[in-house]
Amino acid sequence: MKKKVRVKNTGQAQLFKNPFLESLTKGHPALSWGIHVPIFVYCFYYGYKTYDMSLSLMFGISFFALFFWTFFEYLAHRYIFHWISDNAKIQKVAYIFHGNHHEYPRDKQRLFMPPVPSLLIAGALFGIQYLILGKYVFAFYPGFILGWLSYASMHYLIHAIDPPFKFLQPVWRNHQMHHYRNEHLGFGVSNTFWDKVFKTEFDLLKHKEDADKAKELKFDQ
Repeated sequence: MKKKVRVKNTGQAQLFKNPFLESLTKGHPALSWGIHVPIFVYCFYYGYKTYDMSLSLMFGISFFALFFWTFFEYLAHRYIFHWISDNAKIQKVAYIFHGNHHEYPRDKQRLFMPPVPSLLIAGALFGIQYLILGKYVFAFYPGFILGWLSYASMHYLIHAIDPPFKFLQPVWRNHQMHHYRNEHLGFGVSNTFWDKVFKTEFDLLKHKEDADKAKELKFDQ
């Protein structure tokens, strides 16, 4: 995205004139979980049965992959979804992938990656990971995709409901500020760890203090 768009809290972007192509840009949490869970469970089972890896090793690799996803999530959101370019075609692709979400952040039909693109991307990621990791991909890929689904679910909930627990409030606030304050900060969605590491986090304490002062001024008036 090259420039900040005006946020619209109602409505939905039209990405394609063709109704069929337009339908392929929409997804649902249950559909994504239903598609990807059987695939990564089978991958884990296949790896265990075929390559005689211990369960402790496989679960350890999966857990590492789950953590690695958070780093991948940060990089993808910062450098791919917010790709800045003067090229009109790149701008259009960036809008289709993420820009429309910034313009219509409450469009629940586009909070999850649609099934067809998600399968294509997941397949490409599996291929890349297989080239790098060999047989260990059958433990790494399940953890990585579980991280993807967990992130997408968290993203969906942030836009759909208030934080269900107090300890999640900073995560909710961080992403809302990314949308409504500054889209060049707060790239973490499922967590704020990498924003702290790379110094792209919001000063949430200062934001709370400013909000409290604004309430006090309004009350005094």
